[in-house]
Amino acid sequence: MKEQEVIQRILAEVRKAVLGKGPVLVRVLLAILARGHVLLEDIPGVGKTTMALAFSKALGLQYKRVQFTPDVMPSDLTGFSIFNRETGAFDYHPGALMCNLFLADELNRATSRTQSALLEAMEEGQVTVDGVSRPIGQPFVVIATQNPVGAAGTQPLPDSQLDRFAIRLSLGYPSHRAEVAMVREHQAGNPLDRVEQVADHAQLEGLRQAADRVYLSDDVLDYLLQLVEATRQHPLILQGASPRATLSLTSVSRALALASGRDYVTPEDVQAMFRDVIVHRLVFAPKAGATEQSREDLLSQLMRGVKAPRLR
Repeated sequence: MKEQEVIQRILAEVRKAVLGKGPVLVRVLLAILARGHVLLEDIPGVGKTTMALAFSKALGLQYKRVQFTPDVMPSDLTGFSIFNRETGAFDYHPGALMCNLFLADELNRATSRTQSALLEAMEEGQVTVDGVSRPIGQPFVVIATQNPVGAAGTQPLPDSQLDRFAIRLSLGYPSHRAEVAMVREHQAGNPLDRVEQVADHAQLEGLRQAADRVYLSDDVLDYLLQLVEATRQHPLILQGASPRATLSLTSVSRALALASGRDYVTPEDVQAMFRDVIVHRLVFAPKAGATEQSREDLLSQLMRGVKAPRLR
């Protein structure tokens, strides 16, 4: 079966549980194929947990979730060691991060110390407990959520942690038609029960390797780099995109090309993913405006100022 067909089957299964959010679901899957992590910034109750569960079922991933509060400790994530009197040694008890798909629900309500416990796992694919590094089984994906409304009791994610998310998305409210369909679907039972597994770990790794092989021409790479560099030179952007952002944009653009049935990246692939991959990594000057729309408009203006190459 071709990679594009597998990708479409995965999305079809997830859509059984999450209605009317096709573009968001595509981007989450692209991040997974690009070996990246996802930040969902949205209000409660719009389906973030349901979406994560649906992806875990469709991809055959072991799923764990932590509802973050100020009393969640780093050891809850990384695990801890307990002395065993019978053996005279310390036994390791795995934490919540020992899974394939980890949902960090309302991560910004955890303390900065607990938030930082995620950094090693997200970047290195391992946790360190009592000086011993323990690998996390692959594949490993973090989907973190934060509520943009109501700052009481929250700790904003630092730039270093935001930069480790390949993409930031928002589900938003469903359309009237989608919400009617959602109510009808729930009357017949839990839609998650109808989600079937499409791929296993080996097949997901095969899709990731296929994305890695997608051709990126020198012209398109130069265009991608010009866009990233433009964020570092714009007077209304105090902190531009990092080299890690460049790698994320490259990987996600390759995944989009694969999902589109192509073995090469186009400038349109880069343009389609640029905002979702880049905007959360930037620090804007006050004159850029405080709203998300004003910042998106600024990035759109920035993109118009960089000429896209014509593929030969």
